[in-house]
Amino acid sequence: MSQPKVGIITFGDHRKHEWDNVFGKLTEPRHREAIAFLKGLPIALHYDEAVARFKSDIDRQADALRAAGVEALVAHVPCWTSPNLVVRGIQRLKLPTVLIGNKHPGTHSTVGLMGAGGTLSQIGFPHLRLREDFGAALTERMMPYVRAAAATQRLHGKVFGLFGGRSLGIDTGTFDPMQWKQLFGVDTEHIDQLEIIRRAELIPDADAAKMVTWLERMAGAVKYNDQRFTPERLRFQVKCYLATKLIIAEMGLDFVAIKCMPDLTTHYVPQCLTAALMPGPYDADGQKAPLMMACEADGDAALTMEILKEVSGGKAVLFMDLSYIDDQRRTFYLPNCGAFCTWYAARSDDPAANMQRVELRAANRPGGGAITYFTTAPGALTFARLYRVKGSYRLAIIEGETVTISQEEYQAFVAARGSHQLPTAFVKLDADIDQLISRFGSNHILAVDGRYRQELHYVCDMLNITPDYYTQGAAL
Repeated sequence: MSQPKVGIITFGDHRKHEWDNVFGKLTEPRHREAIAFLKGLPIALHYDEAVARFKSDIDRQADALRAAGVEALVAHVPCWTSPNLVVRGIQRLKLPTVLIGNKHPGTHSTVGLMGAGGTLSQIGFPHLRLREDFGAALTERMMPYVRAAAATQRLHGKVFGLFGGRSLGIDTGTFDPMQWKQLFGVDTEHIDQLEIIRRAELIPDADAAKMVTWLERMAGAVKYNDQRFTPERLRFQVKCYLATKLIIAEMGLDFVAIKCMPDLTTHYVPQCLTAALMPGPYDADGQKAPLMMACEADGDAALTMEILKEVSGGKAVLFMDLSYIDDQRRTFYLPNCGAFCTWYAARSDDPAANMQRVELRAANRPGGGAITYFTTAPGALTFARLYRVKGSYRLAIIEGETVTISQEEYQAFVAARGSHQLPTAFVKLDADIDQLISRFGSNHILAVDGRYRQELHYVCDMLNITPDYYTQGAAL
C-alpha cells in the first residue's frame, strides 16, 4: 500500500530566558515523543532531530522537507511559541497542515495552537487543528486528513489518457482539460482508440497465449460458443489489453478512460478484459499496481477513481452504472456494461480466490468477445462521483455496502433483466433515494473497498469542491 509522505516540524519559543527556564524542558521531550508516535503510523515520516526556534531553523527544516517530497505537514506546537513563526514554516511549505497541540495544563500549548490556527484561518490557509495527546484519538482524527492531503498533492503532475471521444452521447463523461489543469493539476493526452487496435495487431501470439492460458486456468468458467465468443475473439481482447498497457507505459499515463462503445464493440471487440484487469492488482504476469480505467470515455469517473485509489492507499476501484433500484428493499442494482474489476469478486489478496468466481461469457455486442460475469462479494464500500453543476465541481460522497441477496431475489432479477446479463453489485446505500434521483450528476458511480468518507470530505476542502452527501431527510 502507498503511504503518505509526512513531515513534522516542532516549533519552540525563540526567547532565551523562557526557553532555558520553562519551555525547553517541556518542548524537547514532546518533540521526541511526537517522532516516536508518528513513526508508528502508516506514513513515511520525515523529520529533524532538533526543535525549530528561530527563522533560520524553520526555513532550513521546511526546505529539507520540501526536498524530501513530503505531501502533508504536522506543525507541532507542544508549548507556547510565537504564532507568526509557526505560520512562517507552514507558508514556506504550502502544504495541507495538521496543527497539533496537547491538553497538558502546564505547557500553554492551547494558546499557541489557537494563535497559529487563528492566523491561518484569517489568511485562508487550509489546516486541521487537533488538541490531542499522543494516542488512538489523535491517530483516528489525523490520518484521514493526511491521506486526503497525499491524494490531492499526488494529483498534480498526473497525466490522464483519453482514448476516443464521447461515448453513446453521455455528456456527463465529457470534461474540460483546462479546468482539470487549473483545479487538479492534471494534464490530458488524447489518443485515438483505434491505436489500441493497431497496436494489438502487433502483439506476438505467444504473449497473448500466455494470458489466454492464465484466464482459462484461473476463471471459474470460460463459456466459448461458436458465434461471437470464440478463442480467436478472446485472444484479440487479450492483445487489446496488452497493447493498452504498452501505450500507457510509453506515454507515461497515470489513469485512463476508453470510449469503446459503439465503435469497438460493433466492429472489433469490447475492452472488457482491460476494464476488468487494469484497475486491479494482478494479471497473468503476477502482482501489479492498479491503474484506474473508466469505461465509455468518462473522464470525471476516471478522475474520481484516481482519487479513491489515492485516499485508500492504492486499492482497486469499481466502475458501475446506476441502473435499477428496488424501492421496496432499498437495494440498488449496479451493473457494468461488461466488466467489473475482478478483485471485487471475492475481495481477496489471492488472485485465484477472485478469479474462480468470475465467468467469461459471450458479450451481447456485434463484435463479440467476452464479458466478465460475477456478483461482487459483500462488504463495506465508499461511493463517490465528481460532477459539475453550472460548471462548478461537486463530489458525491456516499457510504454503503455490497450485500448478498437471496436466491429468489436474484432469480427474479435475472428473469426481469432478460438475456442481457452483466456483472452486478447489489448495494445498500446510506442515501435518500429521492435526493439521489433528483440531484446526482451522472449515470455512472464509483466505489472503493472500505470507509473513506472523512478523507473525501477533506479532499473537497483542499480542492475547494462542494461535497454532496444525499443524506436522508435533507431538503431538496
